[in-house]
Amino acid sequence: MAEREPRRTGTRTSPRSRPPRPAEAARQACDQLASLIVHEPEGVSGVTRHEDGWVVSVDVLEVARIPDTTSLLATYEVRVDERGELQEYRRVRRYRRGAADDC
Repeated sequence: MAEREPRRTGTRTSPRSRPPRPAEAARQACDQLASLIVHEPEGVSGVTRHEDGWVVSVDVLEVARIPDTTSLLATYEVRVDERGELQEYRRVRRYRRGAADDC
């Protein structure tokens, strides 16, 4: 029995031609932010679709302290475009790990 080669169509798109999904945008924002600042991201606290890409809120441990509840964290707002490339970032908040948000 002869093997058939996969049929190729002109409608198939490469993964880079479609906009990143929220999880992909968040991962790309974290990776690119980490390459620019000296601190490692701890997590993502928000992902918002923007007209030309995504705005990702990335939480970063800036100063580790003992006890851990007194460590200083920061939230960075990171904008990535439709290709997942970083466009800009800025620190929007700095806080103690144990501090509660004002409600």
